[in-house]
Amino acid sequence: MAAAVMPNKKVVFKNYITGFPKETDMELVTSDTVPLKVPEKSTAVLVKNLYLSCDPYMRFCMSKHEEPSFVPDFIPGSVITSFGVSKVVDSGHPDFSAGDLVWGLTGWEEYSLITNPESLSKIKYTDVPLSYYTGLLGMAGLTAYVGFYEICAPKKGEYVFVSAASGAVGQLVGQFAKLMGCYVVGSAGSDEKVNLLKNKFGFDEAFNYKKESDLNAALKRYFPDGIDIYFENVGGAMLDAVLMNMRIHGRIAACGMISQYNLEKPEGVHNLMYTFMKQIRIEGFLVSYYHHKYDEFVEKIMPDIREGRITYVEDTAEGLENAPAALIGLFKGLNVGKQLVVVAHE
Repeated sequence: MAAAVMPNKKVVFKNYITGFPKETDMELVTSDTVPLKVPEKSTAVLVKNLYLSCDPYMRFCMSKHEEPSFVPDFIPGSVITSFGVSKVVDSGHPDFSAGDLVWGLTGWEEYSLITNPESLSKIKYTDVPLSYYTGLLGMAGLTAYVGFYEICAPKKGEYVFVSAASGAVGQLVGQFAKLMGCYVVGSAGSDEKVNLLKNKFGFDEAFNYKKESDLNAALKRYFPDGIDIYFENVGGAMLDAVLMNMRIHGRIAACGMISQYNLEKPEGVHNLMYTFMKQIRIEGFLVSYYHHKYDEFVEKIMPDIREGRITYVEDTAEGLENAPAALIGLFKGLNVGKQLVVVAHE
């Protein structure tokens, strides 16, 4: 006899794209594909999704790659996936029980049957908003922690520049740098975001890159003595300008380059000669290779959150039906803070 199933709203990916993604590249559907219970002898975990994360890397998943990318391509007709916060409904895995709160990769749907529950992490601390595990206490937080402390190896008093500084990762990098006693400047795409950086997150300075006709001149204005650390989230013209303004033995953590994701032909970088002229180290990294640092990261950051030394801003979309618009908004710079989608309240 077939296993009983229940209706399940989900956002499916329609087909591979080039250029800028659109809301119509995704579709909200309802199907009867989720079992009421985990099948017998299965180690899968059935979860109810509460919060979903919108992240720039998801743009890579929407294109067809001949060679394997650093993240798997979405499959046309299948549910979109991302990091999320969920509640366990039923479990065939010994490490998870009904009622557990978890975060990890899940589907853009009301309920998901997770067949590789090893990718899930139990939520240990619930005295903070659960939504934080889509960002501050999830992938974005770990990304900021690894990129700044491990890759950049900061020292007190250094000069730090963060691009896309009001986003999920950038806002944390700037605050980590301030806690280290660094001088911190961030760039963002609106005056509202600039004010947020200075008045909410405690950056020393910030500027609206859209109002700067000469990025090199802007960086010289804020860093007359040069930049020690650049946390790279943007790429393109910003990276070119930064290279000219780095100090000797400067470090660049290449976390992302969102300005390039929707271009059919990415922009070239013209100032690479400064890497040897100034002995600059550029290191790219993928946070998935640093999951072993997660527990260390959480234990370090929780006191800062509880005592108000770290603050966080979220941009929340309510309902699965608004998930496509929330994701597209990332690439238009519409989000202020971490973009997430509320699927259900616990």
